Amino acid sequence: MGKCAACGKEVYFAEKKTSLGKEWHGPCLKCVECKKTLTCGAHSEHDGKPYCTTPCHMKLFGPGGYRGAGTSIDSHKYK
Repeated sequence: MGKCAACGKEVYFAEKKTSLGKEWHGPCLKCVECKKTLTCGAHSEHDGKPYCTTPCHMKLFGPGGYRGAGTSIDSHKYK
């Protein structure tokens, strides 16, 4: 039995979620920025911390000009 990467409590096999090479309780695997509960394999990572891919990871670490809304055409700055 390992410890949850977020809360530090024991994670039992039946409740264990494995992501980013760590063990988590399901409700503890949340986006660092917006606190949205994440699913294994359906999120992004930066410096070992989980983020929802859209919009948080893209807004914080994505290409310049990303505004987090609209289509991909709307998400780029025009000169």
